[in-house]
Amino acid sequence: MSIFSGPRGKWAVLAVAVVLSGLALAFGGASKVNTDPAAALPRGAESATVARLEQRLPSAQVDPALVVYSRAGGLSASDRTAIEEDASRLAAVALRRQVPPPVFSPRQDVALLPVPLSGSLPLAQLTDAVRKIRTEARKGLPAGARAEVTGGAGFKVDLASVFEGANVTLLAVTATVVAVLLLLTYRSPWLWLVPLSVIGMADQVAAKVVAILTRTAGLTVDDSTLGITSVLVFGAGTNYALLLIARYRERLRVHEDRHAAMGEAVRSAGPAILASSATVTLALLTLVFALSPSSRGIGMAGAVGIVTAVVYALVVLPAVLVVFGRGLFWPFAPKVGQDDPTRTGLWARVGGAVSRRPALMTAVSVIVLAVLALGAVGVRSGLAQTERFRERVEAIAGQETLSRAFPAGSAQPVVVISRASAADQVKNAASAVPGVVRATVTDRSSGYARTDVVLKADPGSAASFAAVKAVRAAVHAVPGADAVVGGPEATDLDERAAETRDQRLVIPLVLAVVLLTLLLLLRSVVAAVTLVLTVVASFAASFGAGWLAFRQLFGFPALDLGVPLLSFLFLVALGIDYNIFLATRAREEAARQGTRRGVVTALAVTGGVITSAGVLLAAVFAVLGVLPLITLTQIGVIVGFGVLLDTALVRSVLVPALVTLLGDRFWWPSAPSRPGVSGAVHTETTVAS
Repeated sequence: MSIFSGPRGKWAVLAVAVVLSGLALAFGGASKVNTDPAAALPRGAESATVARLEQRLPSAQVDPALVVYSRAGGLSASDRTAIEEDASRLAAVALRRQVPPPVFSPRQDVALLPVPLSGSLPLAQLTDAVRKIRTEARKGLPAGARAEVTGGAGFKVDLASVFEGANVTLLAVTATVVAVLLLLTYRSPWLWLVPLSVIGMADQVAAKVVAILTRTAGLTVDDSTLGITSVLVFGAGTNYALLLIARYRERLRVHEDRHAAMGEAVRSAGPAILASSATVTLALLTLVFALSPSSRGIGMAGAVGIVTAVVYALVVLPAVLVVFGRGLFWPFAPKVGQDDPTRTGLWARVGGAVSRRPALMTAVSVIVLAVLALGAVGVRSGLAQTERFRERVEAIAGQETLSRAFPAGSAQPVVVISRASAADQVKNAASAVPGVVRATVTDRSSGYARTDVVLKADPGSAASFAAVKAVRAAVHAVPGADAVVGGPEATDLDERAAETRDQRLVIPLVLAVVLLTLLLLLRSVVAAVTLVLTVVASFAASFGAGWLAFRQLFGFPALDLGVPLLSFLFLVALGIDYNIFLATRAREEAARQGTRRGVVTALAVTGGVITSAGVLLAAVFAVLGVLPLITLTQIGVIVGFGVLLDTALVRSVLVPALVTLLGDRFWWPSAPSRPGVSGAVHTETTVAS
């Protein structure tokens, strides 16, 4: 790889990078939005089948906006008059200019006025229609009464407005955080601009590649997927850049020729960076086996982002760095023959302290991790639709008002699609299920019929899910009906089942990928198993601490369904990076100094750069809180805290202590001095000393 940063190679690399990046930005286009109503539902789920069959019914052409009127203490006569007048005025906005009469709650304190809108309206026109409905509903409403617009149309408009500009904000905040941390790390007025610019370009190119895949390979993404991908590119890409620049600066103290210094830096840091990026990429690709479309999208888009980041970090970044020379590090430019301050700095002292009391340090580390992990006791998983956003939009408020006034399942009934010829039998079977308030045939075509089933239990409760299962069993038993059950509550049930299955499948696959990568890189069973166990312990501790924070500080009612799996994947796959960086350097040093001294030296020379990388990665994941989804906030907190914990405790204390306790057995069945350690790397560490 050194030819890419040679006297001539660097210009060729820069020319190719500029051309290819320019083509990607110019012709990559925008991501394609999947209009399949089942695209966001678990693969093979019964609720996904219902979503597709609903499109064959006349009601598929309708996207209702539900106007919810309310007044504490009950609606007055003047309120009722205003509501009836609204029904007449809103007909001008409604599909076919028809609005059904309002429905009043049993306590007469809430009224529901459905305004049917065309289901084929583009988002811009739907937004205009909902705004008009909200304006008309509030016009002339007596003081003290309240009008809220919810329903499918209201949710679409409100959620679109919540995400409007969010990814631009995320990108700006992420870039700012990375810039500040790089500036603090290098203390140079311009060095930080180089990795930031290169990784920033990688992020934009990755976004265009993902956009192309949405149009050519059927990849499904949303705003949250694109946000996570951007965070992965900036976080992982900057980590790789920090490691490479640290090695480059180290070699500039040995070589006068910056091209030779960069060549050795790439050869020595490259294997660890490639191993790290391969681990993260393969771990992300295990998500293609998930049933959840969101998880599959994150897996594919994230893998594209990591591959793009490592190409720019190992090919483009070296070429840019050697163009500017060692003056780029001013005012702390390394000089030939200068001592390496890291070998006698803070991390050298930490390593020495750990090596003198490895058993005590191991015990203390394990106790800290165990105490933090206890925070996960009593964890709850699964957020209702109204609980998934940090901002309380009007559609969510209206939904809650409806739920308090009408039977819990009125606003979001269970939907049963069956053969039209068996609609009455399906309705009767559903009506006989305990916990069902009523079942009504609401739509019919020549082939299929829709039956809406209202449940008594609160949405998201165990009783509600049990009722959905009972309805499914009842309607499945109707001969010739071919009935399937969907709707929001059935979708939640299917998503829970899919997430449980995905966790049981994907988590072992991620562990297998990480373990296999470490076995191939270190050629040691003991080292690979030990490092994997430390990262799993780090995840358990951060998961427990995260749930404690969500419950006590944030007031979140539960974890969203996808949080445990995605947090595990990101933390294990990215957290193992730091163990890889430390272990590969420890193996190099152990070949010369022995295992115990080698790990102290490895901690001394990698401690600063790995700590900087960990702080930066944690900060970047914390930026996910900019987006309005509670899911992303929870992932950001768990992964961010986990990375800091992994950097400050696991990699700095626990791993060196375990290596010291195990000694040469840590490398079993191989040994650091055996063939397989790169000769170039061995020479590099010898010269450095």
